[in-house]
Amino acid sequence: MDPYFRVEVISQTPNPQRTAWLAAHQDYSEGFVWDEWQKQLDDVDYSHGGIEFYDSKFTEEYCGEMIVKHLLAGHRGHFGPLEHPQIVLNAGWFPHSTMQQLRTHRHLSFDCQSGRYTGKRIVQVVENKRDIEEVFYFRPLGQYTDRNGKKYEYTANLKRQDIEWCRAACAIYADRIDDGFSEEHARSMIPFDIRQHWVVSMNLRSLMHILAVRGKRDAQLECQQFCELVLPHFKAWTPQVYEWFEQNLWLKARLAP
Repeated sequence: MDPYFRVEVISQTPNPQRTAWLAAHQDYSEGFVWDEWQKQLDDVDYSHGGIEFYDSKFTEEYCGEMIVKHLLAGHRGHFGPLEHPQIVLNAGWFPHSTMQQLRTHRHLSFDCQSGRYTGKRIVQVVENKRDIEEVFYFRPLGQYTDRNGKKYEYTANLKRQDIEWCRAACAIYADRIDDGFSEEHARSMIPFDIRQHWVVSMNLRSLMHILAVRGKRDAQLECQQFCELVLPHFKAWTPQVYEWFEQNLWLKARLAP
C-alpha cells in the first residue's frame, strides 16, 4: 500500500440500514412506515433509567439482518432500497489515473483538486520544498503482468529515470509560471500521475458496485488499494450489509449490483 494514500469519511447517512429497510418495507406495507417506526419510539421503557424497545423491529442491527435476508440472500437482486443511504468520502494522494478510472461508474459524484488552481506543490518540487514522491505517484518496484498476460519488471533504474524526467517536467512548469502562463496552460507539461485529492459521494448500492468492480485482482492496482481503504468505513457504517458483501461479492469477480 502506498504510504500516502488515504480515505476518510466526510459524512454519511445515520442509521443507513434502517433507512434502506424502511424504504423496502414501504414497498409492501399497507400502512405509512413512518408511523410504524414512530410507534416503536413511543414504546419505550424508562423504568431502568435507560431506553429499551419493547420490539426491536427497527434497530439498526435488525434492519441490517432483514436487508440481507429479504433483499440480498440468494442473490435476489433487490438492490433498489440500498440507493437511499449516502456516504461522502475524501480520498487523498491518489494518482490522477485512479480518479479517472473510478469516475467512469454511474451514480458517483466527484469534486477533484484542480490543476487550474493548485499548482504550488509542483513548483515546490523544483524548489526542493516537497519530496517529488509526495506530489507524483510512481508504482512500487517489482514484477508486473498486463491485462494480456505479458510480464515485465519495474526496476530501481527505471524508476530513477522516471523521477528525473518528472523533475525536468516540473522545472518546465515552474518556468512557464514564471513567464506569466496560467496554471491551466502550464499544467500540460506535467506528468499524468500527479497526486490529487478528491471528494466522492455515492449511495450504498453504488458503494458495493464500485468495490466489486474495482477491488478485483485484475483491476488497476491503485483502484484496488482505494477499495481496500474504503472497506473499513463500509464495515463500520453498515456491518450486516458489509458481511454479506464480503462473503458474496468481494474479490469474487461476480457481476456487481
